[in-house]
Amino acid sequence: MSLSRSPSPVPGGGWASPGLNLSSGQSSPRLSGTPVMWGSARQKRGGGGGGAGYPSFSTRNQGFFGRHMRRLSSSLPRFSTSPHYAEKEKLGRGRWSVHHLPLLGRIRGIMARMGRKMKIRLLILLMILLPIYVFYHSPLVFYWRRSPWLGGGKKFVIILGANVGGGVMDWKGAREWAIERDSLRNKKKYVARWGYELEIVDMSTKKRYAHEWRESWEKVDFLRTALRKYPEAEWFWWLDLNTFIMEPTYSLQAHIFDDLEKNVYRDINEYNPLNISHPFTDPYLDAESQSPIGDGKAGSINLVLSQDCSGFNLGSFFVRRSEWTDRLLDVWWDPVAYEQKHMEWAHKEQDALEQLYIAQPWIRKHTAFLPQRMINSFPSGACAEHGNDARIHYHEKDRDFLVNMAGCEWGRDCWGEMYNFRELSYYLNRSWWERFKEDFLALIWFKLTGQRVKF
Repeated sequence: MSLSRSPSPVPGGGWASPGLNLSSGQSSPRLSGTPVMWGSARQKRGGGGGGAGYPSFSTRNQGFFGRHMRRLSSSLPRFSTSPHYAEKEKLGRGRWSVHHLPLLGRIRGIMARMGRKMKIRLLILLMILLPIYVFYHSPLVFYWRRSPWLGGGKKFVIILGANVGGGVMDWKGAREWAIERDSLRNKKKYVARWGYELEIVDMSTKKRYAHEWRESWEKVDFLRTALRKYPEAEWFWWLDLNTFIMEPTYSLQAHIFDDLEKNVYRDINEYNPLNISHPFTDPYLDAESQSPIGDGKAGSINLVLSQDCSGFNLGSFFVRRSEWTDRLLDVWWDPVAYEQKHMEWAHKEQDALEQLYIAQPWIRKHTAFLPQRMINSFPSGACAEHGNDARIHYHEKDRDFLVNMAGCEWGRDCWGEMYNFRELSYYLNRSWWERFKEDFLALIWFKLTGQRVKF
């Protein structure tokens, strides 16, 4: 019986190929009862031409190079040689191509062809790079540094005295606007980096009370307001507008407060431009008031400031939240003392604080001084009667933290000084890539072409 409904060309039924017949169990056809031997089989057996034959094809044990090349080639991604090429019979039938796969599909394909060791290495690399990115380039670093139990940035408030309205005449020129813009930008970048608070206050001269003008005395009043506005903050840093933070990579904690007792000096005799007699020698005072360093503990320090060539400088100073600070600000702002002495105090609130320090023992034992160049370096034009002083003036090699262009409005160029220090700060704090472009590539280009370029 035939396996097909079509008639067999062989008389008597069946097919010429024995494998298609039910009665056939042979692998080779028979002619006249004799098995048909293929020519290739004869040669393999050594018949016919008398040759020795040839071995059968085998994929096993082809050598080290062959095995590893197959393994490498099978793990590589496959790409079409031409995006426009396609076989005629396959055209439009969904032929696979990487050009039509989504990105996620390509990634899955590459991951599927990766070895187990390579996946583990990539996972370890990802675990290393992800925390670095999160810590340095994501907004999470701001909250990390701001949290009270990690970075502690929430404990610090920077109060910047700005001249928003333009002074008594409500007018400012282009240079004054430029100084204010650069100073504000500088402080905003710094607090964004370390998670501090920034309070910008208007120091324009206005008659706050019916009987007095207190130009520059407002900083005392603003400090009291900031203490109420930020109840969780501990330290408040006052900055004048003509200041510029030269080293934004320095945090206040690492630069000053992590080792406050070591960084400050409490005996004013170490640097005493006012020649203040210290300590008190009155017998009725307690031991701390008679000591040149108070109790010697960092926890009792509530006021931190620096001294320049003429005495106390309040362009950059710190106060700490405490009952002592509330009491000091009340006495400092006392309108009675102001009415009696403001005509004698040329430096206004600064002279008032010096008078309180000289006369009041309870103020001295909670006051400490920082070397001026730690928080309040001067440019070469300030306090220059006796030339540059290593204790006062900015030094580029030492990378001083902050520059205060104090007194620049009296005969100096405030905008010129601000601009020069701004550009110097950018230069000193360049990234490695900026240094490579500007110090290496630009130099090579100049050597080759004689033209100076900025990449």
